[in-house]
Amino acid sequence: MELRHLEYFVAVAEEAHFTRAAERLHLAQSGLSASIRALERELGAPLFVRSTRRVELTEAGRALLTEARRTLASVAAARNAVAAVQGLLRGTLSVGAEQCLGVVDVAGILARFRSVHPGVEIRLRQAGSSHLVEEVRAARLDLAFVAVSGDPPPGVTLTSLTTEPMMLVCHPGHRLAAFDAVDLAQLAGEVFVDFHADWGARQISDRAFETAGLHRHVALEVNDVHSLLDFVQHDLGVALVPRPIAHKRKKNVHIVPLRETPPSWRVSVAVPTDGPTNNPASQALLGIVGDSLTAPDVTPLVPAPA
Repeated sequence: MELRHLEYFVAVAEEAHFTRAAERLHLAQSGLSASIRALERELGAPLFVRSTRRVELTEAGRALLTEARRTLASVAAARNAVAAVQGLLRGTLSVGAEQCLGVVDVAGILARFRSVHPGVEIRLRQAGSSHLVEEVRAARLDLAFVAVSGDPPPGVTLTSLTTEPMMLVCHPGHRLAAFDAVDLAQLAGEVFVDFHADWGARQISDRAFETAGLHRHVALEVNDVHSLLDFVQHDLGVALVPRPIAHKRKKNVHIVPLRETPPSWRVSVAVPTDGPTNNPASQALLGIVGDSLTAPDVTPLVPAPA
């Protein structure tokens, strides 16, 4: 089995189309199709169900896709490790990040990394934390800055960077703005603005209300921080958000703490369990993250094996 066959297979699987995959790989479609047929013959199983409009993975294809990505990632890591011994980092570093994590200046960290390691191409993907953790598990991301509740899936290690309390934000004229602090029971009848279900903050709020046995009505779902605050600013609902988001500037919203012990929003860096030690670029970026943080409990950032 040749590595190029695996690269071709992954491209077709991701594009779900032979023509687009051939364009991505700068190959003739006939040559790409021949390589996929050769791989299917070698494995003794069809990898795709082909139609005139798209191709779909078979069960065998889905099984191969995960391992093919891992194999290609390992080969890239091996090449990068050799380059690192020679004093040069190169290759590609794929990073994920949820919006507005507060403690992590992702743009600043990546800028510093590029200034030190210009030979590494940086790729960034922004999405909800649950999706990013899955991308790390599937080896499509080298690491991700996330805010998740609960334990990570097998194959992913989380290293905590900081925790922040959840806080209520509402319109300054809202009835709850008159309180110094509120509890969850006082919020049960409110209309909520919140993020999509794969955002860490949304999961924390959902879990807190479920644990308290309270119903919560989320009427407005958004996928960015500024939209959430805009809706709250126009009194279309209230929201529970982490403290860094609550204190964003230039928004006419009122902040109300939660009584007793509020739910905690934990910011972490997610890496493959066997990832950082095999990827010099990941190790270098984690070192920069550690240097950028001041809390004593966040370093070292290379996690121990699970």
